[in-house]
Amino acid sequence: MTAILTVAIMLGLLMIFVNADTPAEKPNEGLMAAQHEKNIETCTQNLVAIGKAIEAYKKEHGDFPDWLSDLHPKHLADANTLICPADEEDGKTTFSMNTDPKMPVSYGYQFHPEYREEKSTQREMYGDIMPLVRCRHHANEAFACLNLSFSSKIYKSSAVWELTLEDLYGSTEAAITVLEDALARHPDAPRFFQVYPQLIRLYTKVGNEPSANALIERLKAAPAKDLGHYRMLFDVLARAERYEEMLKIFKEAEQQHPDAEPILWRLAYIHKKLGNTELADIYDRKADPKYELWGKLVPGFSATALDGKPISLQDYRGKVVLLDFWGVWCGFCILEMPNLKRVYDTYKDQGFDIIGVNLADTEKELRDYIRVNDIQWRQIFSGKAWGDDPLAQQYNITGVPEQWLIDRDGTLISHRARGEKLEQLVVEALKSKSTNQ
Repeated sequence: MTAILTVAIMLGLLMIFVNADTPAEKPNEGLMAAQHEKNIETCTQNLVAIGKAIEAYKKEHGDFPDWLSDLHPKHLADANTLICPADEEDGKTTFSMNTDPKMPVSYGYQFHPEYREEKSTQREMYGDIMPLVRCRHHANEAFACLNLSFSSKIYKSSAVWELTLEDLYGSTEAAITVLEDALARHPDAPRFFQVYPQLIRLYTKVGNEPSANALIERLKAAPAKDLGHYRMLFDVLARAERYEEMLKIFKEAEQQHPDAEPILWRLAYIHKKLGNTELADIYDRKADPKYELWGKLVPGFSATALDGKPISLQDYRGKVVLLDFWGVWCGFCILEMPNLKRVYDTYKDQGFDIIGVNLADTEKELRDYIRVNDIQWRQIFSGKAWGDDPLAQQYNITGVPEQWLIDRDGTLISHRARGEKLEQLVVEALKSKSTNQ
Protein backbone atom coordinates (compact mmCIF):
# COMPACT_ATOMS: atom_id res chain seq x y z
CA MET A 1 0.00 0.00 0.00
CA THR A 2 2.82 2.40 0.83
CA ALA A 3 4.43 1.94 -2.58
CA ILE A 4 1.07 2.40 -4.33
CA LEU A 5 0.37 5.57 -2.33
CA THR A 6 3.82 6.92 -3.13
CA VAL A 7 3.29 6.31 -6.86
CA ALA A 8 -0.12 7.96 -6.68
CA ILE A 9 1.38 11.03 -5.03
CA MET A 10 4.11 11.22 -7.64
CA LEU A 11 1.55 10.92 -10.46
CA GLY A 12 -0.53 13.64 -8.85
CA LEU A 13 2.47 15.95 -8.68
CA LEU A 14 3.28 15.14 -12.28
CA MET A 15 -0.24 16.15 -13.36
CA ILE A 16 0.14 19.42 -11.48
CA PHE A 17 3.32 20.19 -13.38
CA VAL A 18 1.81 19.11 -16.71
CA ASN A 19 -1.22 21.37 -16.18
CA ALA A 20 0.83 24.36 -15.03
CA ASP A 21 0.31 26.29 -18.22
CA THR A 22 0.45 29.83 -16.91
CA PRO A 23 3.04 32.04 -18.59
CA ALA A 24 4.61 32.81 -15.20
CA GLU A 25 5.49 29.15 -14.46
CA LYS A 26 6.88 27.96 -17.78
CA PRO A 27 9.73 30.48 -17.90
CA ASN A 28 10.63 29.60 -14.29
CA GLU A 29 11.00 25.94 -15.21
CA GLY A 30 13.17 26.91 -18.12
CA LEU A 31 15.29 29.16 -15.94
CA MET A 32 15.74 26.38 -13.38
CA ALA A 33 16.84 23.93 -16.07
CA ALA A 34 19.25 26.49 -17.48
CA GLN A 35 20.66 27.14 -14.00
CA HIS A 36 21.20 23.40 -13.46
CA GLU A 37 23.15 23.18 -16.69
CA LYS A 38 25.19 26.24 -15.81
CA ASN A 39 25.99 24.80 -12.37
CA ILE A 40 27.18 21.56 -13.94
CA GLU A 41 29.33 23.48 -16.41
CA THR A 42 30.91 25.58 -13.64
CA CYS A 43 31.38 22.54 -11.44
CA THR A 44 33.11 20.73 -14.30
CA GLN A 45 35.46 23.68 -14.75
CA ASN A 46 36.19 23.60 -11.01
CA LEU A 47 37.03 19.90 -11.17
CA VAL A 48 39.34 20.45 -14.13
CA ALA A 49 41.14 23.20 -12.20
CA ILE A 50 41.38 21.00 -9.10
CA GLY A 51 42.83 18.19 -11.21
CA LYS A 52 45.53 20.48 -12.60
CA ALA A 53 46.31 21.78 -9.11
CA ILE A 54 46.69 18.23 -7.79
CA GLU A 55 49.12 17.38 -10.59
CA ALA A 56 51.16 20.49 -9.78
CA TYR A 57 51.16 19.58 -6.09
CA LYS A 58 52.33 16.03 -6.88
CA LYS A 59 55.23 17.31 -8.98
CA GLU A 60 56.38 19.49 -6.10
CA HIS A 61 55.79 17.08 -3.20
CA GLY A 62 55.97 13.66 -4.85
CA ASP A 63 52.57 12.67 -3.44
CA PHE A 64 48.91 13.60 -3.36
CA PRO A 65 47.78 16.30 -0.92
CA ASP A 66 46.20 15.18 2.33
CA TRP A 67 43.27 17.54 1.75
CA LEU A 68 42.08 19.70 -1.12
CA SER A 69 42.70 22.79 1.02
CA ASP A 70 46.43 22.00 0.77
CA LEU A 71 46.20 23.18 -2.85
CA HIS A 72 45.31 26.73 -1.81
CA PRO A 73 46.73 29.28 -2.42
CA LYS A 74 49.91 28.12 -4.15
CA HIS A 75 48.44 25.65 -6.66
CA LEU A 76 44.83 26.82 -6.58
CA ALA A 77 44.70 30.59 -6.18
CA ASP A 78 40.92 31.05 -6.04
CA ALA A 79 39.37 29.39 -2.96
CA ASN A 80 35.95 29.65 -4.62
CA THR A 81 37.06 26.88 -6.98
CA LEU A 82 36.54 24.50 -4.05
CA ILE A 83 32.85 25.46 -3.76
CA CYS A 84 30.31 23.99 -6.16
CA PRO A 85 27.74 26.60 -7.30
CA ALA A 86 24.95 24.09 -6.54
CA ASP A 87 26.11 23.59 -2.94
CA GLU A 88 23.54 25.42 -0.79
CA GLU A 89 25.64 24.79 2.34
CA ASP A 90 28.74 26.49 0.88
CA GLY A 91 31.15 23.70 1.71
CA LYS A 92 29.70 22.53 5.02
CA THR A 93 29.80 18.72 5.11
CA THR A 94 27.47 16.42 7.03
CA PHE A 95 30.00 13.76 7.99
CA SER A 96 32.80 14.99 10.23
CA MET A 97 35.29 12.45 8.88
CA ASN A 98 35.07 14.09 5.44
CA THR A 99 35.32 17.68 6.65
CA ASP A 100 38.37 19.50 5.36
CA PRO A 101 40.22 20.76 8.47
CA LYS A 102 41.28 24.12 6.98
CA MET A 103 38.48 25.62 4.92
CA PRO A 104 35.00 24.99 3.43
CA VAL A 105 35.11 22.50 0.54
CA SER A 106 32.13 21.23 -1.44
CA TYR A 107 33.93 18.34 -3.06
CA GLY A 108 34.41 14.89 -1.61
CA TYR A 109 38.13 14.10 -1.65
CA GLN A 110 38.66 10.35 -1.87
CA PHE A 111 42.33 10.30 -0.87
CA HIS A 112 42.41 12.04 2.49
CA PRO A 113 44.20 10.23 5.36
CA GLU A 114 41.18 8.20 6.54
CA TYR A 115 40.53 6.83 3.03
CA ARG A 116 44.02 6.55 1.61
CA GLU A 117 44.78 2.91 2.44
CA GLU A 118 41.43 1.66 1.19
CA LYS A 119 41.55 3.76 -1.98
CA SER A 120 45.13 2.69 -2.74
CA THR A 121 43.96 -0.93 -2.78
CA GLN A 122 41.01 -0.01 -4.99
CA ARG A 123 43.35 1.69 -7.47
CA GLU A 124 45.15 -1.62 -7.89
CA MET A 125 41.81 -3.22 -8.77
CA TYR A 126 40.10 -0.57 -10.84
CA GLY A 127 42.94 1.59 -12.11
CA ASP A 128 43.22 5.37 -12.29
CA ILE A 129 39.78 5.79 -13.82
CA MET A 130 38.21 5.50 -10.35
CA PRO A 131 37.07 8.74 -8.65
CA LEU A 132 39.54 10.98 -6.85
CA VAL A 133 37.22 13.97 -6.29
CA ARG A 134 33.41 13.78 -6.27
CA CYS A 135 30.56 16.30 -6.35
CA ARG A 136 27.09 15.27 -5.10
CA HIS A 137 25.31 18.62 -5.37
CA HIS A 138 23.45 18.36 -8.69
CA ALA A 139 19.97 17.32 -7.61
CA ASN A 140 17.27 16.31 -10.11
CA GLU A 141 19.83 15.12 -12.63
CA ALA A 142 20.06 11.68 -14.24
CA PHE A 143 23.19 10.96 -12.21
CA ALA A 144 24.23 11.17 -8.57
CA CYS A 145 27.85 12.32 -8.78
CA LEU A 146 30.14 14.30 -11.01
CA ASN A 147 33.62 12.80 -10.73
CA LEU A 148 37.25 13.71 -11.34
CA SER A 149 39.26 10.52 -11.75
CA PHE A 150 42.87 9.86 -10.73
CA SER A 151 43.64 10.14 -14.44
CA SER A 152 41.93 13.59 -14.60
CA LYS A 153 38.89 12.40 -16.53
CA ILE A 154 35.50 14.03 -15.75
CA TYR A 155 32.46 11.76 -15.86
CA LYS A 156 29.02 11.21 -14.31
CA SER A 157 28.15 8.17 -12.19
CA SER A 158 25.84 6.71 -9.59
CA ALA A 159 26.44 7.47 -5.90
CA VAL A 160 28.16 4.11 -5.31
CA TRP A 161 30.41 3.92 -8.35
CA GLU A 162 31.57 0.38 -7.51
CA LEU A 163 28.05 -0.85 -8.30
CA THR A 164 27.99 0.68 -11.79
CA LEU A 165 31.45 0.14 -13.21
CA GLU A 166 30.03 0.65 -16.68
CA ASP A 167 30.00 4.37 -15.85
CA LEU A 168 33.77 4.31 -15.38
CA TYR A 169 34.83 2.20 -18.32
CA GLY A 170 32.17 3.10 -20.86
CA SER A 171 30.72 -0.39 -21.37
CA THR A 172 30.03 -3.67 -19.59
CA GLU A 173 32.58 -5.49 -21.74
CA ALA A 174 35.33 -3.00 -20.90
CA ALA A 175 34.57 -3.32 -17.18
CA ILE A 176 34.78 -7.12 -17.42
CA THR A 177 38.18 -6.88 -19.09
CA VAL A 178 39.57 -4.63 -16.35
CA LEU A 179 38.33 -6.86 -13.53
CA GLU A 180 39.53 -10.05 -15.20
CA ASP A 181 42.96 -8.48 -15.53
CA ALA A 182 42.96 -7.48 -11.84
CA LEU A 183 42.13 -11.02 -10.74
CA ALA A 184 44.76 -12.47 -13.09
CA ARG A 185 47.39 -10.28 -11.43
CA HIS A 186 46.21 -11.11 -7.89
CA PRO A 187 44.45 -14.50 -8.16
CA ASP A 188 44.14 -15.41 -4.48
CA ALA A 189 44.68 -12.14 -2.61
CA PRO A 190 41.84 -11.75 -0.04
CA ARG A 191 41.90 -7.97 -0.41
CA PHE A 192 40.79 -8.46 -4.03
CA PHE A 193 37.77 -10.58 -3.16
CA GLN A 194 35.49 -7.54 -3.46
CA VAL A 195 36.03 -7.75 -7.22
CA TYR A 196 34.16 -11.07 -7.33
CA PRO A 197 30.59 -9.78 -6.77
CA GLN A 198 31.13 -7.05 -9.35
CA LEU A 199 32.49 -9.42 -11.98
CA ILE A 200 29.76 -12.00 -11.30
CA ARG A 201 27.14 -9.27 -11.79
CA LEU A 202 28.71 -8.20 -15.06
CA TYR A 203 28.99 -11.79 -16.33
CA THR A 204 25.31 -12.30 -15.50
CA LYS A 205 24.39 -9.06 -17.24
CA VAL A 206 25.94 -10.21 -20.53
CA GLY A 207 24.53 -13.74 -20.17
CA ASN A 208 27.83 -15.45 -19.41
CA GLU A 209 26.48 -17.80 -16.74
CA PRO A 210 29.34 -20.37 -16.97
CA SER A 211 31.92 -17.71 -16.07
CA ALA A 212 29.68 -16.36 -13.28
CA ASN A 213 29.23 -19.86 -11.78
CA ALA A 214 32.94 -20.61 -12.06
CA LEU A 215 33.74 -17.43 -10.16
CA ILE A 216 31.21 -18.31 -7.45
CA GLU A 217 32.86 -21.72 -7.00
CA ARG A 218 36.26 -20.03 -6.88
CA LEU A 219 35.04 -17.67 -4.16
CA LYS A 220 33.54 -20.56 -2.17
CA ALA A 221 36.80 -22.51 -2.36
CA ALA A 222 39.00 -19.65 -1.18
CA PRO A 223 40.68 -20.32 2.19
CA ALA A 224 40.54 -18.27 5.41
CA LYS A 225 36.93 -17.14 5.27
CA ASP A 226 36.59 -14.02 7.41
CA LEU A 227 33.38 -12.03 7.90
CA GLY A 228 34.07 -9.92 4.82
CA HIS A 229 34.44 -13.06 2.73
CA TYR A 230 31.12 -14.44 3.99
CA ARG A 231 29.46 -11.11 3.22
CA MET A 232 30.56 -11.41 -0.40
CA LEU A 233 29.42 -15.03 -0.60
CA PHE A 234 26.05 -13.95 0.73
CA ASP A 235 25.75 -11.15 -1.83
CA VAL A 236 26.53 -13.30 -4.85
CA LEU A 237 24.48 -16.32 -3.77
CA ALA A 238 21.48 -14.21 -2.73
CA ARG A 239 21.51 -12.55 -6.14
CA ALA A 240 21.36 -16.04 -7.67
CA GLU A 241 18.68 -17.15 -5.11
CA ARG A 242 20.74 -20.22 -4.14
CA TYR A 243 19.32 -20.38 -0.61
CA GLU A 244 19.87 -24.07 0.19
CA GLU A 245 23.51 -23.66 -0.74
CA MET A 246 23.69 -20.48 1.36
CA LEU A 247 22.26 -22.28 4.39
CA LYS A 248 24.98 -24.92 4.31
CA ILE A 249 27.72 -22.29 4.00
CA PHE A 250 26.37 -20.08 6.76
CA LYS A 251 25.86 -22.95 9.18
CA GLU A 252 29.57 -23.54 8.75
CA ALA A 253 30.15 -19.81 9.26
CA GLU A 254 28.16 -19.89 12.51
CA GLN A 255 30.49 -22.56 13.87
CA GLN A 256 33.51 -20.40 13.07
CA HIS A 257 31.91 -17.14 14.28
CA PRO A 258 29.18 -18.19 16.78
CA ASP A 259 28.39 -14.71 18.13
CA ALA A 260 28.92 -12.63 14.99
CA GLU A 261 25.82 -10.55 14.31
CA PRO A 262 26.47 -10.34 10.51
CA ILE A 263 26.37 -14.15 10.32
CA LEU A 264 23.31 -14.47 12.55
CA TRP A 265 21.16 -11.98 10.69
CA ARG A 266 22.11 -13.53 7.36
CA LEU A 267 20.98 -16.91 8.72
CA ALA A 268 17.70 -15.23 9.72
CA TYR A 269 17.33 -13.95 6.15
CA ILE A 270 18.10 -17.37 4.63
CA HIS A 271 15.61 -19.18 6.89
CA LYS A 272 12.97 -16.57 6.04
CA LYS A 273 13.52 -17.17 2.33
CA LEU A 274 13.26 -20.94 2.86
CA GLY A 275 10.02 -20.55 4.81
CA ASN A 276 11.51 -21.53 8.17
CA THR A 277 9.75 -18.74 10.05
CA GLU A 278 10.44 -19.99 13.59
CA LEU A 279 14.17 -20.40 12.93
CA ALA A 280 14.22 -17.03 11.16
CA ASP A 281 12.76 -15.41 14.28
CA ILE A 282 15.26 -17.17 16.56
CA TYR A 283 18.23 -15.98 14.51
CA ASP A 284 16.74 -12.51 14.14
CA ARG A 285 16.63 -12.18 17.92
CA LYS A 286 20.14 -13.59 18.32
CA ALA A 287 21.45 -11.05 15.82
CA ASP A 288 19.78 -8.03 17.39
CA PRO A 289 20.39 -7.42 21.12
CA LYS A 290 17.71 -4.72 21.13
CA TYR A 291 15.04 -7.42 21.29
CA GLU A 292 16.10 -7.81 24.93
CA LEU A 293 14.83 -4.27 25.55
CA TRP A 294 11.23 -5.14 24.69
CA GLY A 295 9.01 -4.67 27.74
CA LYS A 296 11.66 -2.67 29.58
CA LEU A 297 11.65 1.01 30.45
CA VAL A 298 13.13 3.18 27.69
CA PRO A 299 15.79 5.59 29.02
CA GLY A 300 14.57 9.16 28.91
CA PHE A 301 16.13 12.14 27.19
CA SER A 302 15.90 15.92 27.21
CA ALA A 303 16.64 17.90 24.07
CA THR A 304 15.67 20.98 22.09
CA ALA A 305 13.23 20.36 19.25
CA LEU A 306 13.40 21.95 15.82
CA ASP A 307 10.82 24.50 16.97
CA GLY A 308 13.33 25.76 19.56
CA LYS A 309 11.37 24.48 22.55
CA PRO A 310 12.43 21.80 25.08
CA ILE A 311 11.29 18.25 24.47
CA SER A 312 11.66 15.10 26.55
CA LEU A 313 10.38 11.56 26.51
CA GLN A 314 8.80 12.19 29.91
CA ASP A 315 6.55 14.81 28.24
CA TYR A 316 4.85 11.96 26.35
CA ARG A 317 4.23 9.66 29.33
CA GLY A 318 0.61 8.52 29.19
CA LYS A 319 0.68 8.37 25.37
CA VAL A 320 1.71 5.64 22.96
CA VAL A 321 4.62 7.32 21.21
CA LEU A 322 6.75 6.41 18.21
CA LEU A 323 10.38 7.52 18.36
CA ASP A 324 11.22 7.71 14.65
CA PHE A 325 14.92 7.83 13.68
CA TRP A 326 15.02 8.91 10.03
CA GLY A 327 16.54 11.14 7.36
CA VAL A 328 15.33 12.90 4.21
CA TRP A 329 18.30 11.30 2.40
CA CYS A 330 17.07 7.79 3.33
CA GLY A 331 14.89 6.27 0.60
CA PHE A 332 13.27 3.72 2.91
CA CYS A 333 12.43 6.49 5.40
CA ILE A 334 10.68 8.48 2.69
CA LEU A 335 8.76 5.42 1.49
CA GLU A 336 7.58 4.85 5.06
CA MET A 337 6.47 8.46 5.58
CA PRO A 338 2.97 8.15 4.01
CA ASN A 339 2.30 5.22 6.36
CA LEU A 340 3.46 7.28 9.36
CA LYS A 341 1.21 10.18 8.36
CA ARG A 342 -1.80 7.89 7.90
CA VAL A 343 -1.34 6.20 11.30
CA TYR A 344 -0.69 9.55 12.98
CA ASP A 345 -3.79 11.17 11.47
CA THR A 346 -5.93 8.15 12.41
CA TYR A 347 -4.87 7.76 16.05
CA LYS A 348 -3.47 11.14 17.19
CA ASP A 349 -6.75 11.95 19.01
CA GLN A 350 -6.74 8.57 20.76
CA GLY A 351 -3.44 8.97 22.58
CA PHE A 352 -0.82 8.29 19.86
CA ASP A 353 2.02 10.65 18.95
CA ILE A 354 5.35 10.67 17.10
CA ILE A 355 8.74 12.23 17.83
CA GLY A 356 11.01 12.48 14.79
CA VAL A 357 14.76 12.26 15.32
CA ASN A 358 16.41 13.46 12.13
CA LEU A 359 19.90 12.20 11.32
CA ALA A 360 22.46 13.39 8.78
CA ASP A 361 20.38 16.02 6.98
CA THR A 362 20.94 19.76 6.83
CA GLU A 363 18.44 21.96 8.65
CA LYS A 364 17.25 23.40 5.34
CA GLU A 365 16.61 19.93 3.88
CA LEU A 366 14.64 18.96 6.98
CA ARG A 367 12.58 22.15 7.15
CA ASP A 368 11.81 22.04 3.42
CA TYR A 369 10.66 18.42 3.62
CA ILE A 370 8.48 19.06 6.67
CA ARG A 371 6.89 22.08 5.00
CA VAL A 372 6.24 20.45 1.62
CA ASN A 373 4.91 17.21 3.14
CA ASP A 374 2.96 18.83 6.00
CA ILE A 375 4.59 16.80 8.78
CA GLN A 376 2.71 17.68 11.98
CA TRP A 377 4.69 15.95 14.74
CA ARG A 378 7.73 17.49 16.42
CA GLN A 379 11.27 16.88 15.26
CA ILE A 380 14.61 16.73 17.05
CA PHE A 381 17.57 17.97 15.02
CA SER A 382 20.99 18.23 16.62
CA GLY A 383 22.81 19.58 13.58
CA LYS A 384 25.56 17.05 14.25
CA ALA A 385 26.88 14.26 12.07
CA TRP A 386 25.54 10.74 12.45
CA GLY A 387 28.25 9.46 14.79
CA ASP A 388 28.02 12.55 17.00
CA ASP A 389 24.24 12.77 17.38
CA PRO A 390 23.49 12.33 21.11
CA LEU A 391 20.22 10.41 20.70
CA ALA A 392 21.62 8.13 18.00
CA GLN A 393 24.44 7.27 20.38
CA GLN A 394 22.18 6.90 23.41
CA TYR A 395 19.89 4.43 21.64
CA ASN A 396 22.67 2.75 19.62
CA ILE A 397 21.09 3.59 16.27
CA THR A 398 23.22 2.11 13.49
CA GLY A 399 20.80 2.45 10.58
CA VAL A 400 17.58 4.16 9.58
CA PRO A 401 14.67 3.99 9.52
CA GLU A 402 14.47 2.64 13.07
CA GLN A 403 11.20 3.16 14.85
CA TRP A 404 10.79 2.60 18.60
CA LEU A 405 7.17 2.23 19.69
CA ILE A 406 6.87 3.09 23.38
CA ASP A 407 3.90 2.25 25.57
CA ARG A 408 2.05 4.71 27.80
CA ASP A 409 4.10 3.59 30.81
CA GLY A 410 7.41 4.25 29.00
CA THR A 411 8.27 0.63 28.18
CA LEU A 412 9.43 -0.46 24.74
CA ILE A 413 6.86 -2.32 22.65
CA SER A 414 9.09 -2.78 19.58
CA HIS A 415 12.09 -1.18 17.91
CA ARG A 416 10.89 -2.40 14.51
CA ALA A 417 7.47 -0.77 14.29
CA ARG A 418 7.24 -0.26 10.54
CA GLY A 419 4.85 -0.92 7.68
CA GLU A 420 1.62 -2.76 8.46
CA LYS A 421 3.06 -3.83 11.82
CA LEU A 422 3.05 -0.22 13.06
CA GLU A 423 -0.73 0.21 12.95
CA GLN A 424 -1.33 -3.24 14.43
CA LEU A 425 0.95 -2.48 17.38
CA VAL A 426 -0.52 0.99 17.91
CA VAL A 427 -4.08 -0.38 17.95
CA GLU A 428 -3.10 -3.09 20.44
CA ALA A 429 -1.35 -0.59 22.73
CA LEU A 430 -4.27 1.86 22.70
CA LYS A 431 -6.80 -0.96 23.25
CA SER A 432 -4.79 -2.31 26.16
CA LYS A 433 -5.06 1.04 27.94
CA SER A 434 -8.80 1.31 27.41
CA THR A 435 -9.27 -2.22 28.75
CA ASN A 436 -7.32 -1.35 31.89
CA GLN A 437 -9.53 1.66 32.46
